[in-house]
Amino acid sequence: MTAASTTSPREDRIPWAAMIGIIATVTVFAVAQGLTYPLLSFVLERQGLTSGLIGLSAAMTPLGFIISAPLIPALSRQLGGSRLAVLCSILAALTLVAIAWTQHVLAWMPLRFLLGFFANPLYVISETWLITITPASRRGRIMGLYSSIVSAGFAVGPLSLGLAGTEGWPPFMIGVTALLACGLIVLAVAPRLPDMPVEGEATSVGGFFRLGPLLLFAVFTAAAFEQILLSLLAVYGAALGSAEGRIASLITCFVAGNAVLQILLGRAAERFGATLTMLFCVLACLSGCLPLAFIFDTWLVWPLVFVWGGVSFGLYTTSLIQLGERFTGQTLIAGNAAFAFAWGTGGIAGSPAAGLAMQLIGHQGLPLSLGLLSSVLAVLLWTEKRRG
Repeated sequence: MTAASTTSPREDRIPWAAMIGIIATVTVFAVAQGLTYPLLSFVLERQGLTSGLIGLSAAMTPLGFIISAPLIPALSRQLGGSRLAVLCSILAALTLVAIAWTQHVLAWMPLRFLLGFFANPLYVISETWLITITPASRRGRIMGLYSSIVSAGFAVGPLSLGLAGTEGWPPFMIGVTALLACGLIVLAVAPRLPDMPVEGEATSVGGFFRLGPLLLFAVFTAAAFEQILLSLLAVYGAALGSAEGRIASLITCFVAGNAVLQILLGRAAERFGATLTMLFCVLACLSGCLPLAFIFDTWLVWPLVFVWGGVSFGLYTTSLIQLGERFTGQTLIAGNAAFAFAWGTGGIAGSPAAGLAMQLIGHQGLPLSLGLLSSVLAVLLWTEKRRG
C-alpha cells in the first residue's frame, strides 16, 4: 500500500497560492545571488586583484551562511517567518547597494559576509514553509520541483549580465530589484503562509547535529561537490588542453543537469524511498570519477557532466525530503538552519581541499577528491541502510 493511498483527500490537498509564492520568492532571490558571484568577480578582476584574493572575497558569502545559521531558529520565533523574510530581503538589497557604491575589495569582504548573513534566513524560512505545507504523499515531486526552479533561477543570474553588462550600476540594480521583489512577494502571500512551527522543544543547530548527522554530511557533500566542479573544472580542463569556451559550456551543462533532473529524482524518492534515491545519487557521483580523464576530450563527457549536475544536487533534494519525513515543529526549523550551516561549510572547505590535492598530485587530484568525498558518503549510507 502506497503512502498516497493512506492519505485522506483533505491531507493531500496542496495550498497552491502559498506554494507558488514561496517558490517564486526563493527563485527571485536565487537570480540575485546567481548574478552577484560572477559580477563581483568580474569587477575585482578588472581591478587587477589576484585569483586568491578574489576567491577569498567570494568565500565571505558562505561564511555569512555559516555564522547566521545558529541564530535563525530563535529569530524566527521572535519575529515570525514573514517579518524575518521581508526584513532580510530589505537588508540584503541595502547591502548590495553598499557593495555597488564602494567598489573596493576591503569593503566588500564584510559586505559580502552580510549578504550571505541576510540571504540565509530567507532560504531556511522558505524551505520550512514548503515542507510544512506539502502533503507527505507528494513531498518528493514538490521538493524536486522546488530544487529545479531555484537552480534555474540561480543560472538565470549570470545570463542577465549578458543584457546589463558588468560595469556601472545597471547589473547591480537588477540584483537590488530582485531582492526587493522577494519582500513584496512575501507580503503578497503572507496571509496564506503558515506560522513557523512552534510545537516540540526548541532545538539548536548544534543539537540537530546529534539528530541527523548523516543528512548534514550529505548536504556538505552536495555543496562541496558542486563548488569543486564550478571552481576547479577550468583548471582541470586546462591541464588536459581543453579550450576555455568548451570548459565554460561544460559548466553550463553541469548547471543544466542540476536544474532538469531534480523533479525526476523527487519522483524516484516517492517510489523507492529518499534514502535509496540518495544512495543512487552518490554512487552515480562516484562512478563518474573513474572514467573522467579518459572521456574528457570525447562527447561522452557531456552526458557525464549533465548527470553529475543532477545527482550531486540530488543529494540535497533527497536530504530535504528526509528532513520533512523525519522531523516536525521547532526541530524542523533547526534542521533547515543546520542544512544551511552544512552547505556553507561544504562550499568553503571543498574547493581549497581539492585545489591542494591538485597542487600535490596534479590535475587528477580533482576526480580523486570527488571520488573520496562520494565514497565516504556511500559507505555511511550503506551502513545506515544495513542497520535499518
